[in-house]
Amino acid sequence: MTDTDENNTIYTPEELARTLIVRLGIELDQIGAERATGRMPVAGNTQPAGLLHGGASAALAETLASVAAHAHATAGATGGQSRSAAGVDLNITHHRAVRSGWVHGKAQALYLGGRTASYDVVITDDDGARVATARLTCQLITIR
Repeated sequence: MTDTDENNTIYTPEELARTLIVRLGIELDQIGAERATGRMPVAGNTQPAGLLHGGASAALAETLASVAAHAHATAGATGGQSRSAAGVDLNITHHRAVRSGWVHGKAQALYLGGRTASYDVVITDDDGARVATARLTCQLITIR
């Protein structure tokens, strides 16, 4: 797998079908161990006041960092082992409200180890203004 997978072939449509990714309308653009990018519509992901729900922003951040960590984990698999990644620590700071359009996220690797991977995630609005900043650490796991 290349560092960025423009065709998003890391997951099949069947694997994504019943996931939170689909329910929130998240679109994955680039996926690689070093970075992942994607976007999510504000519509359908708001709190009653009409603002983007902070939990939706957190889900976008965790999704982007997790798919990047999964790419890192699978690249490091040896001896026929199947590896993946699971988020173990997420923190997010919300900087501004968004009422419409899309939010765009970019997860950038901070640390890529043999047992953990950490990512910084920046979420912006359609105008490029920072909406939220997050950090996710994933544990790399062997699937048995």
